[in-house]
Amino acid sequence: MSVPMPVPYAESRPLPPYRALFAVDAKDFTGLPAAQHGPVSQLIPQLVDQALERAGLHQLRDAQRFPANTGDGVVFGFDPVHLPFVLWPFLGVLDDVLGSYNRQAVGPRIRLRASVHVGPLPDGGEPGDGNGTARNDMHRLLDSRPVKAILAAASEEVTHLAAIVSERVYEDVVLGAYTGLHPDRCVEVSATVEGKNFSQRAWLYVPSPSGNLVRAGVQPREEPVGTVPAVPAAPAGAPDEGSGTEYTGNSQHVGEGAAVMGNVGRDFTYTAPATTYRGTNQHWGSGDNVAGDKRAGGGDHR
Repeated sequence: MSVPMPVPYAESRPLPPYRALFAVDAKDFTGLPAAQHGPVSQLIPQLVDQALERAGLHQLRDAQRFPANTGDGVVFGFDPVHLPFVLWPFLGVLDDVLGSYNRQAVGPRIRLRASVHVGPLPDGGEPGDGNGTARNDMHRLLDSRPVKAILAAASEEVTHLAAIVSERVYEDVVLGAYTGLHPDRCVEVSATVEGKNFSQRAWLYVPSPSGNLVRAGVQPREEPVGTVPAVPAAPAGAPDEGSGTEYTGNSQHVGEGAAVMGNVGRDFTYTAPATTYRGTNQHWGSGDNVAGDKRAGGGDHR
């Protein structure tokens, strides 16, 4: 049976309902032995549901829209009314659940990247529900360089989750003060995906930073709000305004790559085209060069 194909801009039509979106993806999943793929695929949604339960989001757990198991993760839509609670406390609870599991696990550690977005998506009980630009963008955010680089640079013993929040969610929910997640806990990044024509402003949130991420000023949840160190002024000869890198108080904007606040230790290096900060041992150029526990070869380096 053929499905009528809408002609763009030929007529007006109802806007699909806005749906919030949540997705997680496991780091280094493709590097696991084939025999572990199935069990890990079943385990990840169980851990997510356990975190929803502990965060008091029983209604959301039972009312997910167009849920899907992606093999190395899960994705589902939900009513945007729950967005403030997904950002806080759910992301922190999910990090705790992963940490508890990893400390007693006999099998591989489960460390996740998460993305949170919102936008109009079809949701009428028909095949193809949940497909649209908003969902595509959510998956691009999940695969973007900054969130991969942050999780790769962090300690696997402490940092179990790195989340990336879309600009739309950040503006409406975080800056709107509807959530317990304070803006000072978020770091602005330019989300790009290798080999894809995608670039969006987004915000990183790491519930349990470790090692060089702590030295960089990405705050643990238990620290008082407002203690993020200010970015030091660039010395003479540093790129001036208009060069593509801006530093203002506790926020940064970096044209490409992973932005972090404060003094970055020598074990975190990210390079991006024609963007160099000469003040505090930070460098951005092209690529995804991160020291630490990032693995080379044998997979997609999640």
